[in-house]
Amino acid sequence: MSDNLLVVINNDRIFKDNNEFFSNNYNLKILPEGLNNYHKVKYIARESNKKGNQKINLQNIKTASNIIKFIYLIFSTFKNKNSKYFITSINPYTFISFMFLFLSRKKVFLYLISSGHEEWKFILGSWSVWIYHVMYLIMTSNSTVITLHERLYKGKNSHLVTSSSLDEEWLENHKKAKLDKIRFLYVGRANPEKGIHKFLEMFEEIKLNSELSIAGNLEKIEVSKNKNIRLIGYVADKKSLIDIYDDHNILILPSFTEGQPHVVDESLARRRPVIIFEDIAHIIKERKGIFVSKRTIHSFSEISNYVMENYNEIQENIGKNKFPLKKDTLKQISNIISS
Repeated sequence: MSDNLLVVINNDRIFKDNNEFFSNNYNLKILPEGLNNYHKVKYIARESNKKGNQKINLQNIKTASNIIKFIYLIFSTFKNKNSKYFITSINPYTFISFMFLFLSRKKVFLYLISSGHEEWKFILGSWSVWIYHVMYLIMTSNSTVITLHERLYKGKNSHLVTSSSLDEEWLENHKKAKLDKIRFLYVGRANPEKGIHKFLEMFEEIKLNSELSIAGNLEKIEVSKNKNIRLIGYVADKKSLIDIYDDHNILILPSFTEGQPHVVDESLARRRPVIIFEDIAHIIKERKGIFVSKRTIHSFSEISNYVMENYNEIQENIGKNKFPLKKDTLKQISNIISS
């Protein structure tokens, strides 16, 4: 392990309960935890007044209730002259932090998970994209960029890594899928860009022998009294989540924008096919078992029926996929930081 400090800077909100820290963002839990095996990590994030579902197994965490304290926490790391800085997204908080780091001639790594251009356009509207783009140009031009997909950045100062949340347990003890009816599963957040609200509207009109289960934070989800929709809630335990995948036969990912969603590999690792929509067809890469539907009832029903009718053959093809592991992703990132 390197003795030099690696400061992870993120816009995520973290709740502190005595000396324990909690977040709702699983992706930004495993990253600082994993990098702490290779570097001495200090995690700087925003303060939350609501306890998340994921406990972060890291002690050196500092949270800020406002931008002034956030910047103060950044400056407090300058006493370690060899500190490196790992920024995990582009937004006003991280941009301001970056500018101070840049002016102080600090070594900065920028980790791009998804397209902020698409997210800002969807959430705030087309007018906002230029604001993001200015931040994007400044930050990517003056840092070492680590990205999960080449479409996010193609500069000479970039490194492409494969992302994974899997360990060996995900690839073991597969269970036979129940095929008596379509058992759709959605795993994720209820943010507008995730598309689950629009999909629920579609599901109400679908004429299929099917049911839908939703696993995730349900605060923003309102459903009818449709008996074919089941709300599971947030699942933090890995074994329980594996069992949930095994109890269903198709994962649906109705997002309008995505980077490299871990739920896709999780589903494929359990030999369960995935249906996505055209907006995020770029996530497929060379993986087998992912099917693209138009955002219409007819197209989605057609794809769903095809998957069920050819299920065994599709599972055989899924078995040919090569699945990266979480430890491989973390090692790749660590090697880039150390080089």
